Amino acid sequence: MPAFQTNAHVNDGLLVRVGIPHSGGKLAFHAFNEEYAGMVSASAFWNPKTGRFRIPEATDLTEIDFALDSAGFTATKLFQSKGRQKGIAGIYPWTMEQYVELASFSGAAWMAQPDLCCEPEVAGDQNAIDYRIRATATLLEHMLRVVYEWQNQLAKTMSVDAIQNAIRIPVPVAQGWSLDDYRRSIDLMLAVWERWMPWIAAPALIGLGSVCRRHLTDPRHGLFAILEGLEGRIPPGSRMHLFGVKGSCLGRVKMYDWVASVDSMSYDFGARVKARQAGMSNTIAHRAGEMNRWMRTATRQASPAAGDQYRLALSS
Repeated sequence: MPAFQTNAHVNDGLLVRVGIPHSGGKLAFHAFNEEYAGMVSASAFWNPKTGRFRIPEATDLTEIDFALDSAGFTATKLFQSKGRQKGIAGIYPWTMEQYVELASFSGAAWMAQPDLCCEPEVAGDQNAIDYRIRATATLLEHMLRVVYEWQNQLAKTMSVDAIQNAIRIPVPVAQGWSLDDYRRSIDLMLAVWERWMPWIAAPALIGLGSVCRRHLTDPRHGLFAILEGLEGRIPPGSRMHLFGVKGSCLGRVKMYDWVASVDSMSYDFGARVKARQAGMSNTIAHRAGEMNRWMRTATRQASPAAGDQYRLALSS
């Protein structure tokens, strides 16, 4: 069996990933041509009619550096509208085994664990948030058990390198709404993670969920308050990915050297709004143009500039 497996390869600086709403197609091709890194939701691969993921052997998407999001918010909204689902925790439409298969064969650079988001529209009180934090840690344990069992089976016929390339280790996700929520979530996450070491190494990358609908400057729930409060709670050597950030925050987010990457689909929402306001069709060309505009601005804000004063992570 492999040992000390890393869950992601993380470069220096702040990487901006653009959200791609499909598992292939013209927007993915555009991202490939522009050499953008991407983020794709697992729901883009899901076929509800067959109850299976579509895992194409080769598409424009597989040619780019993309990460796989577990689609926790989408799954929760589906659960709220249609009731109990057949898959993970009765909330996701797909099983953990199906998700691990997708994560392993989709071509993603890394994949997030299934998690339960904590935005106010899906978690209306503290009891609901506490449940979702505990459930997210439980889902991490579940995914690691499936990955371990599959790797153990492959160990009978495959080399160590082939095993860890075929079935890879997930990126754990911290959930919550207040700073105390996230701190508790990270503690539970690490308690799960450490039980599986040294089969796995300390997490190189950790996700921060329930970000995209969050105010930036609120003193209790704002993104900056959360980030500042998490300094010193991130394991040494670990960095974070922020799911669904607002582009306007990047000039400040880049100052946290322990934030490795961010992603956003806001350009596509903006494209729909602008097309409706202009009375025009929301064509692929229009959406690609908005992708370019957003990425140019985001990349400029995320890049080092004269006068930047980077914050150093505090020791725990």
